[in-house]
Formats: sequence, C-alpha cells, structure tokens
Amino acid sequence: MTDTSKPRIWDAFLTERDKKVFAASGYGTHAGYGKRPALLVIDVSYGFAGDRPEPILESIKRWANSCGEESWDAIAKIRDLIDVFHDRKMPVIFTTGVVRADNWDAGSWSWKNNRTAESAPRPQQNLDANAIVSAIAPAQQDLVVLKQKPSGFFGSNLASYLTLLGCDSVIVTGTTTSGCVRATVLDAFSLNYRVAVAEDGCFDRSQASHAINLCDMHAKYADVVPAADIVAHIKAQPDDLFPNLPAAGKQSDGPNLRLVSGA
Repeated sequence: MTDTSKPRIWDAFLTERDKKVFAASGYGTHAGYGKRPALLVIDVSYGFAGDRPEPILESIKRWANSCGEESWDAIAKIRDLIDVFHDRKMPVIFTTGVVRADNWDAGSWSWKNNRTAESAPRPQQNLDANAIVSAIAPAQQDLVVLKQKPSGFFGSNLASYLTLLGCDSVIVTGTTTSGCVRATVLDAFSLNYRVAVAEDGCFDRSQASHAINLCDMHAKYADVVPAADIVAHIKAQPDDLFPNLPAAGKQSDGPNLRLVSGA
C-alpha cells in the first residue's frame, strides 16, 4: 500500500482549505486491488508522445497533441507494467483512436481545437500518429481497442473484452491524465470495476491538469499509486488466472491506425 504520509504530486496545487476538506470528508480511502485485473494502456501513440523525448514546445510543432518528454518517462514505467503482466499471463489492453482519411468523423473534437485537421492522414508523415509507440508495441496476446472519444469504453468493445476475460478490476495508464485516462477511469468506476491508476505511468501536456486530475481520481474513483507498487502486487499473483488469453507471441507489425485528435 502507498505510504499516504509521503508528499503527493498534487500537494503543491492544493490550498490549505482543500487539504482540510480532504482530511475531514472521508474521500481518498484506499479501495484495494481486485482479484482479476487487466492493464489498460490508454492512447500511448506517437501523436500523443511524439517520436522522441524532447521539450513539449518543440514536439508540438510536429505533433499537435504531443505531451513532450514527460511522455517518455511514463512510457518506461508502462513498459515495466506490461512486462510483469505478460510474465504473470494477465491481460494487457491498449486503446488508440481511429478516424476516416477525410477527418469527417473527428466531429466534436474540431469544436475546441483549431489544429484538429492535422489529425487527418498526411502522406509526408513517416510515422502513423495513431500507432502505439514501438517501445510498448502490443504483443500477440494483447488486445487493441479502437475508439473515437475520450473514454476507452465509449462506443468500443472494451467492456465486452473485460467480461470475456472475467476481469473485476483495471489498472489504468496512459494519456492524457485529464482527458482519456480520466474518462476511462470514470466509466470503469461507473461499471463497478475496482480501479487503480499508475501515478507515474500517466502523462499530460499540462502539469497542473495532470496533478489535479490525479488528486481528484484518487479522492473519488481510483487508487492512484506508483507503478512500482502495482508491479509488486502483480508479481505476487498466480499465473493461471486467465486461461482464455489469446496465444502469446510478438506481432510482426503494429496496428495500422489513424489519430483521433483529442484530449
């Protein structure tokens, strides 16, 4: 269990009133892990991470939705989580976006971002913006869910996959903390899954949004814990919890998908 006496990433953003309210209200209770968790990796694509670690203001010149170099710190933690889930033969599920070549189905994304048109496929682009970064490319036994809105559950088959696997809980990682991660966490909570979020396995383009959304999720919807705590917990699990996973092995190519411009 995380030592709650240690400083948290959101402490610097809270007022003294906020701290007293959280202390008195009962929120932030440790809910605990479920018995059959799946790892969710939300939208860790080149479009959101860029193609290399570099300052965000440089990265967004080429990748409008990039979260910059912090993305790659989180990706290293996500890699650790994927490895331990694979080792224990437990499910790993990726989400990423999909959009028509003419960008027609970007829909409401275009109402709040004047660079949404850059989400459409561009012939000169060497990397597909919606391809999951190669450092954590899905293995053959992993599942990939396509989506067009923030939550991994909205309009997708994620819930049906979790039902098929017999999952009672999810460990959530990815990006952005304040957008697609948060939306997925709220839907998982609403569906009565136990939810944990890897604090250092998530990233966002806004430092304040990242910290405050972790705080709010921890208060009400999920246990926000370091990736190392999750790794230790998963290592202690048996490797026969999920006999119906697809066969193991490495995919030769990642999914050929297109970016949905979004949060």
